[in-house]
Amino acid sequence: MTPLPLPRFATLNDKYKILALYREVTSRPHGLVREAYEITEEYVDKFLGNSLADGIILVVDDGEGAGLVGEIHTYRPTLIALSHVLEHLTVAVHPSFQRRGVGRALFIAMLDKVRSDHPEILRVELIAKESNHAAISLYKSLGFLEEGRMEKRIKKPDGSFEADILMVWMNPEYK
Repeated sequence: MTPLPLPRFATLNDKYKILALYREVTSRPHGLVREAYEITEEYVDKFLGNSLADGIILVVDDGEGAGLVGEIHTYRPTLIALSHVLEHLTVAVHPSFQRRGVGRALFIAMLDKVRSDHPEILRVELIAKESNHAAISLYKSLGFLEEGRMEKRIKKPDGSFEADILMVWMNPEYK
């Protein structure tokens, strides 16, 4: 198996590759909470712009220049009182590349950037579906702690509900 490229910072030129990646991830069960039809150019424009302006967005190329196999982004809320927080954290890994370390590599690179370049950030927050045991296990192994539970937050296609788990990582380099 050929090693994948290391995570790199995304640019505006990655927009359509990110869009294609997200559409592929949402087309499979247990992908993102969003449905495939909710992955629009406007959605990608929003998080890409916010992450480039006041956050972090990283991608992993497929090694052939054709597409992306992973993406992670997070950005600050607009409230001054929450300026020490990165939120809206989302990670997407192409289904063919899951369980190959892509998600872990993206998280490690992102958390390293927070530690080294953003001492003003104390909290990095994410939300995971309670049924996503593999993801929750990954997040815990990276130092995220469960901080809360939002009961019946996710409404599934069959009409049943699922809790979301709030997880947080605290920056040890916070100043």
